[in-house]
Amino acid sequence: MPRPILDESRLHPAIRATIERLHADIVREVQAAVDAHPVVVVGMAHNPFVRRARKALDGAGVAHHDLDYGNYFGSWRRRNALKMWTGWPTFPMVFVRGQLVGGAADLQRLIDSGELRTLLGR
Repeated sequence: MPRPILDESRLHPAIRATIERLHADIVREVQAAVDAHPVVVVGMAHNPFVRRARKALDGAGVAHHDLDYGNYFGSWRRRNALKMWTGWPTFPMVFVRGQLVGGAADLQRLIDSGELRTLLGR
């Protein structure tokens, strides 16, 4: 079952452009990074789970491209656009070969099971 998203037909025409443009730059930036790099970690400053994910990748010898947006005190509205785009509620957001694989704990399970190497074609 696909995740529910409010159908565009349920948006008044006068607000559609506002919704389409709202923090679209951050989404485009992440999309471009995901297209350009095998592993991308999207996070925010001072978040221990983001640090944990990056440390796990480093420990596994997996290169990764990192993007950080604000911290606990700022840029939450911009980060919210990423949450709405992906449907993932927390940071980090880890992408492997263009696929969102989850956060730090999800990534660690992939590393421990060997599935991350499979996803990366190693």
